[in-house]
Amino acid sequence: MAGFFPIFFGIYWADPSNVNQSTLQLGVANSIASVVIALISPILGAIADSASARKKFLITFAFLGIAMTGGLWFVGQGEWKLAVFVYIMASIGFMSGNIFYDSLLPIVTEKSKLDHVSSFGYGLGYLGGGLLFLINVMMYLNPDWFGIQDAATAVRLSFVTVAVWWAIFTIPLLLFVSEPENNKGIPFTIALMNGFKQIKNTIKHIRKMKIIGQYLIAYWLYIDGVDTIIKMAVKAASSPEYGFQTSDLIAALLMVQFIAFPAAILYNLFAQRIGTKNAVFIAIGGYAIATVLGYYMTTRVHFYCLAALIGLFQGGIQALSRSLYARLVPKNMEAEFFGFYNMLGKFASVIGPLLMGWITVYTGSVRYGILSILILFIAGAILLKKVDFEEGEKIALKFGKN
Repeated sequence: MAGFFPIFFGIYWADPSNVNQSTLQLGVANSIASVVIALISPILGAIADSASARKKFLITFAFLGIAMTGGLWFVGQGEWKLAVFVYIMASIGFMSGNIFYDSLLPIVTEKSKLDHVSSFGYGLGYLGGGLLFLINVMMYLNPDWFGIQDAATAVRLSFVTVAVWWAIFTIPLLLFVSEPENNKGIPFTIALMNGFKQIKNTIKHIRKMKIIGQYLIAYWLYIDGVDTIIKMAVKAASSPEYGFQTSDLIAALLMVQFIAFPAAILYNLFAQRIGTKNAVFIAIGGYAIATVLGYYMTTRVHFYCLAALIGLFQGGIQALSRSLYARLVPKNMEAEFFGFYNMLGKFASVIGPLLMGWITVYTGSVRYGILSILILFIAGAILLKKVDFEEGEKIALKFGKN
């Protein structure tokens, strides 16, 4: 979805003659979805903790994402507003489901294995997504092989295959992953009231747990840059200013997927040698370098090198950021605190795409839009340096519920 939608949106649903405008439209769509998630995620997390309902919420939002992703098949050419709406709903399903998926991490593994399990999970995600994307690319480039009418139909059909793939690989989690029960059978209305109460308590706790607050602000900044590159880089590269063809964009996306798979796992081993926090620092530096080089990018070789660089760090920074945060979360408050974690991440995703889209329109150059992301990596790295994780873990133990 993240691969084909930005490309297809600009050439099929939006006005292909106005790339800067479609870049802004896509940026606004991503920002709207992020705002919705940012507003509801803490409440959802608190309710899930109160009623032991992580898996129930995960199923609900996965269904929303699956239905909306498959629904893109029905959106006709030029219907950019409908495409944006369906994309926003699919994104809400995906990002909301991730709140509860992430909150299961401290439950399914012990503390000493958090980095390994988180990195392995991201690695397998990139492998599975990459394999499906490869099939979708073959459908797009050679529709006749699959008995498909044309390339446009192949792309629309690819969204259906993503929905089916998503549904199939949700089943093992539902069958084999369990969660501890805090309040079995608690009514939803009571869980909702408890959720609001927990939000107030969480805000109080974060004020007292200054370390986790410091980390969340740093994460809020640098992950904004990461998410903006994930969501907007392909759209930017397709602009006339860069002039890359659809085949170039697809090749770069495939590179990122298949490099990120082993890189996410190997980056965990690298983190074990130099420390998780230091490994995140290096990943932020890698993204910052890629952002600067993106401004000067001119050739396909240059573009592919940048794709490889992003692939090296993408899975690592996501996985290790998640496991770093898990160390700071009090026991039995995982979904609630991961709700805040995702809230800040999604609020960050509001700023980046809008910033890039606005700068692109204001300056008339997508290169300046890309370069504007650099400030997010710099500010995030500066704040991350000040976070004392050993002290943060001690504070989390004091707040843990028995």
